Amino acid sequence: MPNRITSRFTAKAIAAAGLVALGDGLFWSGGGFGSNLGLFAVLWAAATLALAPAAWRDRRSRAAVAAAALFCGALIDDPGLLGFALFWTALTMAVLLPRFTAFDHAGRWLLRLAIHGMASLFGPWIDLARLRRHVVGRAQFLALLRLLPLPLIGGTVFLALFANANPVISDALARIGLPAIDFLTIVRAIFWAILLTLVWGTLRPRRATLRLSLETPQRPFVLPGTSAGSVTLALLTFNALFALQNGLDIAFLWSGAPLPAGVSLAEYAHRGAYPLIVTALLAGPFVLVALRPESQTAAMPAIRRLVVLWIVQNVFLVASSILRTIDYVQVYSLTELRIAALLWMALVAIGLVLVCWRMLRAKSAAWLINANAATALAVLAVCSLVDLGSTAAIWNVRHGREVGGQGASIDLCYLRRLGPSALTALVELQQRPGLAPGFADRVGWVRHAVLTDTLAAQTAGWWTWRDARRLRQVDAMLGGAKLGAPPTGPNGRDCDGARRPPPPASTQTAPTGEPQPASAPAAVAPAQALTNEAER
Repeated sequence: MPNRITSRFTAKAIAAAGLVALGDGLFWSGGGFGSNLGLFAVLWAAATLALAPAAWRDRRSRAAVAAAALFCGALIDDPGLLGFALFWTALTMAVLLPRFTAFDHAGRWLLRLAIHGMASLFGPWIDLARLRRHVVGRAQFLALLRLLPLPLIGGTVFLALFANANPVISDALARIGLPAIDFLTIVRAIFWAILLTLVWGTLRPRRATLRLSLETPQRPFVLPGTSAGSVTLALLTFNALFALQNGLDIAFLWSGAPLPAGVSLAEYAHRGAYPLIVTALLAGPFVLVALRPESQTAAMPAIRRLVVLWIVQNVFLVASSILRTIDYVQVYSLTELRIAALLWMALVAIGLVLVCWRMLRAKSAAWLINANAATALAVLAVCSLVDLGSTAAIWNVRHGREVGGQGASIDLCYLRRLGPSALTALVELQQRPGLAPGFADRVGWVRHAVLTDTLAAQTAGWWTWRDARRLRQVDAMLGGAKLGAPPTGPNGRDCDGARRPPPPASTQTAPTGEPQPASAPAAVAPAQALTNEAER
């Protein structure tokens, strides 16, 4: 039995050493993280699954393996933190699932993954200590430790003295080229340790046992103040207040009626988008706590009808928040955060519907957790595959004021920050006819800056498949023509391509030859121009 354990450990140790060497070659020697991260993920998953045959016999593990393969593709296309986190979760689930007879629910698995991640930090060193107990006994190990210090220390001292006294020995040691321990070597060793810890967590996963239960207790818990009368009165109050808010939204937001004097549509939309989501989020905990499927209040038909009406009003409130955000985007611009906000609002609406369905169909808490987790994971998976920055950039260049749209001026600084995601949108914008000469010059400069950065990243170890496709698309859009960069100017340019004005003169020379302070208007005007440009 010890020989079998040792052989399995040896196979996993060889696989871990190979993955560490591969990671060192791909990332450290390769110069950065690009699509090579996806290649590393593929080989990591292959090594893990080859040494975990139980994963192939479990249907749930096979589903997790399929998800890991999907996220490997996402990492090859465009590596990112979200895609890597989802890949690690899927691969870890694939090796942990065979250890449990049932999936139970996502809440427990979230805790198991957290415990597994923390335990994996010490996994390699714990297993190394266990291996030492299998290979050599404690007494032999301690005896070996007592034997080594004197010959090692003494031999090193005498060798150093002989090298100092004998040039033949010193030249021989110099030719051997003993490695120099510098800061870079220490950082590289730390990088190896991180890689080893990461891959060892799936090659030899730690056991994460939880004894938590979400089953219904034998004696139902009754929250104070949630009697049938209290819940009924609360639901009547909530429905009345929500009806007032939804009625105002129908009147001003959905129908397009004129707003009261001094209130713009943008202000009306922006002020209510996020606070109203908070009110909708409060509805979920109230229904979960006050109207559990086994509670007396959930069994009363009148209360159930009021809850359904309230949930419907909440969903309509979320829809109004989505419309507010869309209206705000049309007035201003689209960003990655606003796309994420819209997706979050959609998840809130789905969660409210699931809470209501759980009450009506007497579903368990595990069902509700799993349903919400599956919805959230589906959204995260889509986000890991889709470039939200590119979506925002294309929308902005097609709806900006400079191209005849009704939105705000195109924020070239934001497009510059998006980097490669905005490259095709900037080329499309630059090719539009009728742009003002000054704006066209700024677009050309920003486009050239983004293109230069993308090409530099592609040739410096940060190559990604998605950016390579972007560059081919840009080449096709330009018809093979090479667009030069507009001149930067003597004072450089801002992030939006605007030429920087000359710096203000700090002193002026009086006729007597003595330096005098510059006049206030001359000193303030350039700074004010920069402030106005930044605000715009």
